[in-house]
Amino acid sequence: MAIFRCNECGHVREVGNNYLGNPVKCPKCKRVAHVHDTTTFVKAIVGKLLVQKKELEELRSNQDTPLAKTHVDLSEDLIFDGVDVNNTNVLAQESNLSVIANWFDQRQIEAEFNPDAADTTGFFDEVALRLGDDFELLSGVTKQIKYIQNKGYANAKLDVSKHSQQDLAKVQAFCSELYDYSFVAKNFHNKKTKAIHLTLQTAPKIRDFFNGYWMEWYVLIKLMQFIDNNKIAAACTRSVNVKFKAGNANELDLFMLSADGVPLCIECKTGEFRHDIDKYLSLRKQLGIRQSQFVICVFGLSDEQAIGMTSMYDLTFVNERTLMGHVESVLKYSN
Repeated sequence: MAIFRCNECGHVREVGNNYLGNPVKCPKCKRVAHVHDTTTFVKAIVGKLLVQKKELEELRSNQDTPLAKTHVDLSEDLIFDGVDVNNTNVLAQESNLSVIANWFDQRQIEAEFNPDAADTTGFFDEVALRLGDDFELLSGVTKQIKYIQNKGYANAKLDVSKHSQQDLAKVQAFCSELYDYSFVAKNFHNKKTKAIHLTLQTAPKIRDFFNGYWMEWYVLIKLMQFIDNNKIAAACTRSVNVKFKAGNANELDLFMLSADGVPLCIECKTGEFRHDIDKYLSLRKQLGIRQSQFVICVFGLSDEQAIGMTSMYDLTFVNERTLMGHVESVLKYSN
């Protein structure tokens, strides 16, 4: 048997192996989640428990640490009551950014913010959400767009001859959405040649989106949905430039701070990421946060690889399917 767990409401049930790896609607909240191999799922839970046990032992052995969490005064405005998280600039406001700035100031870390980076009044978050929720299928579209635009060409051709009717419909819908939101200038499906032709946009923000920024938008909107669904107060933003006392600087993809002072730093990667592990280990130590609070979200990484790498390094590895389950466990465990 396989196992289904909804990342939104936590509903768990056994299902047949024929559903393994497929997206399924939760019977309770109707959100889509993936079905996991039972052995892999149990290993993931055990892996998280081992990480938490290690952190608890570290805390008990060093009760005087200055980096222990403290309560953070968050404005009630940061509870998204009546706010459409897909169409708001609430995270671009001073009430949100000042809370995060204070956290860095207390650690003598300079932080520079780009308010527009967390403004969801555009369509970056909608497209990113569709892409991330069906990454296995739709990543082929964005990879081709990225390849073509980095070559300096204007037209991308997608071979859809091997897609099932169901997958073809999803790809067509995604390409239509790219056109509707002006991420591409033209979208044409040639049924005779079984190919979709896209004319690309050259605007820098669109190019950056396909070059990888879409992952940050995906994680941002997932965090905002989590905050909204759980009615909690939290500060959150993306693209934070930090500079440490030693003079070295880094950019943090996403940073979240709960009302209980629990920080969460999330870095987004796809493809080759292993050469960055040493950099992330150093960055986590400089930030002074726990292993579970520094997360590397690698899109397309298998659950088993994520578990194995988390046990090997003082970092937490997740993929796009297991990310929000980990976020929930960190916030609940830290309270």
